[in-house]
Amino acid sequence: MKKTILSFVVIASLLTACKESRKEKVAINQAQKVAVTVAELNNVDTSVSVLNWKGTKPGGAHNGTVALKSGSLSLENGVLKAGEFVIDMQTITNVDMKGSDGAVGIEGHLKSADFFDIATYPTSTFIITNVEDVQGKLAVTGNLQIKEITKSITIAAAISTENDVTVFKSEIFTIDRAVFNVKYKSKSFFSLKELKDKFVDDLIEMSFVVKTKATPKTKG
Repeated sequence: MKKTILSFVVIASLLTACKESRKEKVAINQAQKVAVTVAELNNVDTSVSVLNWKGTKPGGAHNGTVALKSGSLSLENGVLKAGEFVIDMQTITNVDMKGSDGAVGIEGHLKSADFFDIATYPTSTFIITNVEDVQGKLAVTGNLQIKEITKSITIAAAISTENDVTVFKSEIFTIDRAVFNVKYKSKSFFSLKELKDKFVDDLIEMSFVVKTKATPKTKG
């Protein structure tokens, strides 16, 4: 009897862990009005700021980064008020196969019309429209534009400043690429009869790490 109870406890624990490990996709809403424009600040250090990504399919996954082309963060007394990140889709990089022909192939395919069509849409953007403090974490709402589609999402993030450099770091969030018209082998656009087991999951994990330029020291 004790063994049976123990087995149930172990199974329940595993199921709970699996449930917690899965990332739920963020709610996607209509784009919001941008009350404050901060692009002119241009205070983000694009050499060290990235959008991380991870895509999956049956039996495998790939991950990588995309650099920022430009960016701005607006703070008042250390509190985040607004921001804008321009994502350079031409810099999509595959990390897990870095240095191999496979990585080159993946990067080329992601840049093609099958996926993000960078010839037509060379940049994507995330423009912050609202920031709220929720139990010690920032709930950052912003307009995410990918290809011709712009939608509002809310992501969890934290912000810190040290040695005159401010770091905006989001938690991993998951978007449904089908909403942004990224169709390649998507079950939202093609039937399982067509795809069989060759589909690519619609959900893509992302996270931002954005750092500002160091504030120039003034001579006394």
